[in-house]
Amino acid sequence: MINPAIHNKVIWITGASGGIGEALARELAADGARLVLSARRLHELERVKASLANSQQHLLLPLDITDVNAVSAAIAAITQQIGGLDWLINNAGISQRALITDTTAQTDRTLFDVDYFAQIHLTRSALPLLLADGGGKVVFISSVAGLVGTQYRGSYSAAKAALHLWANSLRAELFDKGLQVATIFPGFVKTDVSRNALTGDGSALGSMDDAQANAMTAEAFAEKAVKALLKGKNYIVIGGLKERLGALVSRLSPELMYKMVRNSKVR
Repeated sequence: MINPAIHNKVIWITGASGGIGEALARELAADGARLVLSARRLHELERVKASLANSQQHLLLPLDITDVNAVSAAIAAITQQIGGLDWLINNAGISQRALITDTTAQTDRTLFDVDYFAQIHLTRSALPLLLADGGGKVVFISSVAGLVGTQYRGSYSAAKAALHLWANSLRAELFDKGLQVATIFPGFVKTDVSRNALTGDGSALGSMDDAQANAMTAEAFAEKAVKALLKGKNYIVIGGLKERLGALVSRLSPELMYKMVRNSKVR
């Protein structure tokens, strides 16, 4: 069903070839948005596009977000082919499944390059388009891990926390220009994120965590996320009871949260 609040909005989603990004694309396309879909795998983007409502109106821009020249080319393509941008959803990212003592410095850098530096560079590059008509919306997909920090996700948690705080600064600095900035903190969602997560040496884990396998679907996540964004929420935690509780305790009692994390069993 077309949603007047989204109808004909131009929304750019990174990491749109699967998981949360694909689910967000389906939800927003069904609401009538005109999408720009980016990811590294063109064939997967083509599959996603073909499945969307009004598929012909959506633009595919294959993109490695860590490539600054490719980001510049993508911005130019949106400017030339569409002429504007209403929302940017920074969803591309990579997770981690390795103890701190087993993680190399290069793996740390890779996680930060993808989950922090590439995302803030892309956002900064897109600001002129977003602000051209008096303000747009930037959405960052962080993580509950970026609020609490957990075992096996040291650098991933740190990068997601850095993204959250950079978003806070962006929101404060550009509020008067009409820019809305929202950060979403997913808990476990049933996607391939753990299969693709980096181990200590930088190789992919290649298997799905039990918590991931039994988590909410990406479609359920997307429905909750879009609903919250349309209500104007800027701090959005979406997950099971344990994740929501952890996010709440991290704000109210950090010392208690440290104990909870220490005693939890995560992988």
